[in-house]
Amino acid sequence: MKIDSKSKKINKAWLNDHVNDPYVKLAQREGYRARAAYKLQEIDETLKLLRPGQVVVDLGAAPGAWSQYLRRKFAPRGAAVGALDGTLIALDLLPMEPIEGVTFLQGDFHEEAVAAALTAELAGRPVDVVLSDMAPNLSGIASSDSARVAHLVELAVAFAQQHLKPDGALVCKTFHGSGYSQLVKLFKDSFRVVKPIKPKASRDKSAETFLVGLGLKPARQPG
Repeated sequence: MKIDSKSKKINKAWLNDHVNDPYVKLAQREGYRARAAYKLQEIDETLKLLRPGQVVVDLGAAPGAWSQYLRRKFAPRGAAVGALDGTLIALDLLPMEPIEGVTFLQGDFHEEAVAAALTAELAGRPVDVVLSDMAPNLSGIASSDSARVAHLVELAVAFAQQHLKPDGALVCKTFHGSGYSQLVKLFKDSFRVVKPIKPKASRDKSAETFLVGLGLKPARQPG
């Protein structure tokens, strides 16, 4: 397959940015699988979302940096192995290397059977925090991509509405652009408090933004 010079330049520029990224270097030093750990850390430190003893579901978990952060947060003295105070369930379409104390389910969250397996794993326990770093494979066609992003956000919100404690929280990856305002409205319709956060660990060029919903609004009764 022939690769044009423009693609080579873009790949080289990305690789250069990645290698020199301070968060990539920090992740390597601290044993995280990806720089994404620091996005969750900033969100957590800003809003004080995560505490030992909680039940947390990590959607779109691979390669596992968010689950690693959670595992250290819920362990005595921040240990990466050993005792764990809390329940961590991770899910992704892609495989993920095991993390001690984290239950991992592999499958497509679009599929009812996979969502049912996650519900079964919870065994009726209400969830304190739902994290969603899910993102679709982007095609470059704006209308199609925004629809794919919106669908994943809608799935995460629906899951949160079904499983979160009334005072629970949902953290969801979104992207500024077409359809973003509708997703903000969905969050405002679903949660008492909504906060958009773009962590410092998100690249400046990225349209990535995280929406955080705090405290479920009561479900509207039909009729």
